[in-house]
Amino acid sequence: MSAFSDFTHTTVMYKPVFQKRKPIVFRQFQRKGYSLFACLGREVLISVLSVATLSATKAAGISDEIWRTDTTKAAQEVLLDDVSVTGSRAPLTKSQAARMVTVLSREDIAQAPVRSVNDLLKYAIGVDVRQRGALGTQTDISIRGGTQEQIIILLNGINICDPQTGHNVFDLPCDINEIQRIEVLEGPAGRVYGTSSLVGAINIVTSPKCNPSQTRSPKSICRDINVGLETGSFGYLKLGFGVKCGLPSDDLGLSFSGNSIRSDGFSRSRDGHLNTDVNGMKAFHQGSYDNQSIRLGWHLGYSHKNWGSGTFYATPTWQSDYQYEYTRKIFSAFQGETKRGHMRLQSAIYWNQNKDEYQGYRGQPDIMKYNYNRCNVYGFKLNSYFDWKLGRTAFGAEVRIEDLVSSNLGEPLSKTYHIKGTDRDYDLGINRTNISAHLEHNILLNRLTLSAGLVATKSTKSDMDISIYPGIDASFRIDDKWKAFASYNSSLRLPSFTEMYYKLKGYAANPHLKPEEMQALEAGVQFHSPALQAKGTVWYHHGKNMIDWIMDTSLGDAAVWESVNHTKINSVGMEADLGLDFKRLLNSRTPLNSLHCSYSYINQEKDDRPDIVSQYALEYLKHKLVVNAKFDIWRQLSLGLNFRWQDRTGSYTNFTGEVCDYKPYALLDARLNWTAERYTLYTEVNNVLDNRSYVDFGNVPQPGAWFIIGARWEFPL
Repeated sequence: MSAFSDFTHTTVMYKPVFQKRKPIVFRQFQRKGYSLFACLGREVLISVLSVATLSATKAAGISDEIWRTDTTKAAQEVLLDDVSVTGSRAPLTKSQAARMVTVLSREDIAQAPVRSVNDLLKYAIGVDVRQRGALGTQTDISIRGGTQEQIIILLNGINICDPQTGHNVFDLPCDINEIQRIEVLEGPAGRVYGTSSLVGAINIVTSPKCNPSQTRSPKSICRDINVGLETGSFGYLKLGFGVKCGLPSDDLGLSFSGNSIRSDGFSRSRDGHLNTDVNGMKAFHQGSYDNQSIRLGWHLGYSHKNWGSGTFYATPTWQSDYQYEYTRKIFSAFQGETKRGHMRLQSAIYWNQNKDEYQGYRGQPDIMKYNYNRCNVYGFKLNSYFDWKLGRTAFGAEVRIEDLVSSNLGEPLSKTYHIKGTDRDYDLGINRTNISAHLEHNILLNRLTLSAGLVATKSTKSDMDISIYPGIDASFRIDDKWKAFASYNSSLRLPSFTEMYYKLKGYAANPHLKPEEMQALEAGVQFHSPALQAKGTVWYHHGKNMIDWIMDTSLGDAAVWESVNHTKINSVGMEADLGLDFKRLLNSRTPLNSLHCSYSYINQEKDDRPDIVSQYALEYLKHKLVVNAKFDIWRQLSLGLNFRWQDRTGSYTNFTGEVCDYKPYALLDARLNWTAERYTLYTEVNNVLDNRSYVDFGNVPQPGAWFIIGARWEFPL
């Protein structure tokens, strides 16, 4: 099924069913209704994410591409019952893994002590979450030493990246309680996504369908209603609701949700004003229709948020601590898939709009003019596949138009546009069209799986000819518990409009930036048993023309942040995961339900100069350790503890002009949960040890301990 259609989602704690292997021939290609980056041109591996409740997860929906099981020759299928997923442009029948994909199920999300997707991703071992503001107000998220501009973010398989900037891409229209799962791919995915997917991808999946566990008449209209309330430290308050309705036959599903959030924030400016306060709301509608011939899906969402930005963009020469931002976003998409015929077709059309207003001095445009931006993104994509004697082949194309009008970014417009609610006009802008085409072929030979393909891409606003980025993935099934995998992939990333044109108060952009390019090798091995999961991965990235904002401190007062292309950056890393299910391991009742430990290491080689300070590319998590434990205390009462230690390389210049190295820090989060049939009560503490000395960005302070209590009620009708 698709990301926009229903699925039976079950988290099975380390419960694989390993069946005897049989020879595999090409006629065994089937169309399985499973998920995980079905558009990625490769099979994928569900790996263990370091969240206390995470396990080997069965995902029964498809993120971007959707297929049904072919009933012919079904007896010849060889599947792992709990983790049978596919992940290619042309979906495969088996769950042999050639790439690492981390899956966070609905249950995992519900039991983690987090308020946003940003916070949840802190526990993903290969993900770097650099927080500026609390409650997800603004967070830069990257993968494997990259930057927030180098990953692609998808909502139900639709690219929602903002070409203006990656800072606010996680202003999602759906509440975290409405998300069914999150899929994280580490490593380049250019042969599928073209631009943006330089070092990885994150897909947010929602579903419009009712709770499948409720027993209803096949002809009745099902309705599920949920209401949530949270309150806590620093004047925090959140109200939310969700409604799902449709037919139990799965033909039709509709959902509506919304929430409102506010907080006074945790700090004040030097003048005594609140400067990290937050106000926002979200609204989201999703629907799907599915019959024997066609599957359709759509979503429509809106998000707006206002927040005090404190010292988010302050520099040693511009020490404003009273900045402010507004964002307004619209998300829309319509998707369809044919389900009959020799050749299957899938298509999607989408429109996203991003508006933002930035105030360097809150409420004081006479000191610094406000920055206004409006970016419209239009896209259409088509994918198809067919079977023949030598395997399964897929091909398709995508066109994406990115149009920005602005008060400070771009080139002079021949026609200006009035900025509603102001006395100013959009007088600058930029427009570019990105075109890509992909081709892929998949082969299964006994224990070996091969998937190879390429993407050709061209942008109208870049000094580049048509460029081709190939990739190949392989997995080898040693036995029913051991699996080895390896891959080579390449990708590119076009510069954002901010990197090309931003010039204000200590920043100087370069409109002639070249696209970034990445080549990557990855290899690993996985062990899977009912009580134990282990995984090890090593990888190598070679990037050229890497884009970053740097400052040459040797220039003294004349130093500014400049956007530049680095000549090259070579990165080497490793990741290790270990998950233990103590219920199965000890075969007895024990308070400790599960324990997960993960560690990652990265080393980057680059031309280093002691007087150069970097904002992004030269700052990365060299070490990251995550330990999560879940305890069953009494009846429906459970406790989750989440510990994170990380050591960032790099430095920043503080407001006194001193160059400071980033210091290692540790944080502990906890959630106490009481779960009943129709309601959940919980209390959370983020930063239990009240660590107030850590920073993710220089000169941006972080909150201490943050207490939250909440309740959620569900009313199936």
